[in-house]
Amino acid sequence: MPRKPRELKAGYCYHVTTRCNNREFKLLRHECREVFIYVLNQAIAKYQFKLYALCIMSNHVHYLIEPKQPEDLPKIMHWLNWYTLR
Repeated sequence: MPRKPRELKAGYCYHVTTRCNNREFKLLRHECREVFIYVLNQAIAKYQFKLYALCIMSNHVHYLIEPKQPEDLPKIMHWLNWYTLR
């Protein structure tokens, strides 16, 4: 049974997590984290969202995000995950 669609509202802040493929520990090296932060800054410039908090763990990331428009949240996360995959 599919999950219910997310109800995204304007002006709200969202806690989002994403993890590495196969739960691998890909974010251990300092260089990987630096690339990740660079990509995150590119996403902020592109979508102009507010990033209140960021926690980079060894195999996953936590974000506290307020998108400019509620419908931008899936676009932001898709772009971040796609770009960091490369």
